[in-house]
Amino acid sequence: MTRAGFGMMPVSVADTAADPLLGDWLARAPYTLGMSSGFFSFFAHCGLLSALEQADLLPYAVTGSSAGALTGGLWAAGLSAGDIAELYFSLRKHDFWDPAPGPGLLRGERFRRLLRATSPVESLEACPRPASVSAFDLLRCRTRVLRSGDFSDVIYASCAVPLMFHPIRTHGGWLVDGGVADRPGLASVAASERVFHHHIATRPPWRRRNTRATQAPRRHNMVSLIIDGLPRPGPDALAVGRQAWGAARHATLDALSQPLRDCRVRLDAVSA
Repeated sequence: MTRAGFGMMPVSVADTAADPLLGDWLARAPYTLGMSSGFFSFFAHCGLLSALEQADLLPYAVTGSSAGALTGGLWAAGLSAGDIAELYFSLRKHDFWDPAPGPGLLRGERFRRLLRATSPVESLEACPRPASVSAFDLLRCRTRVLRSGDFSDVIYASCAVPLMFHPIRTHGGWLVDGGVADRPGLASVAASERVFHHHIATRPPWRRRNTRATQAPRRHNMVSLIIDGLPRPGPDALAVGRQAWGAARHATLDALSQPLRDCRVRLDAVSA
């Protein structure tokens, strides 16, 4: 079984009195879609995006860390949710697996080559949809919000899991996975923005239980969708990604018709 839940910190009493459905809240005004890190959870992010595309409720802008930056960046570059799903479903380990000596198992050149071959744009600022991603600066020990730069380098930087991928030198620093210090992927979001946030609830093996990094963030004018029990793909379990995509898509479509006030629901996991 897959369970989905979401919650909102309302801006005004009128919001709670109206008790809107999630779909109605998204349709009310332009919003930013924020997607968290979560190892190979880019499949689940794509499933959510597919549901929003079907419901004609796509965001105005996207932001994210790691897996969220990958899916959000490809969508911002001009790909449809279907295009992204097709890419993910065709992904094989050798497409990104290039072990090499250095501060990480993988050199990352195959990953960047895949991004260059897939993206319709060469730079993040050239994306037809506004996008920003988080990366972690190893020398400055802080999150960097990236809104420009070579598309493949910027997305790679946000996805470069420490010890798995080599860091990349760009934007005046050595950058790795944005989820190191900004797991929600919301560092770029202004207080005034309406945000729909997809929080990956699964806990990576290296994180302790019930830490702040694994909990869904809370802020005014933001709705967070949390889908429990998603299948967990990985480098040696890429076929599971299709199941994660289908489960996330199904859960999101169901959530769109749920009220924001009392919103914990249980859903059957589905496969595409």
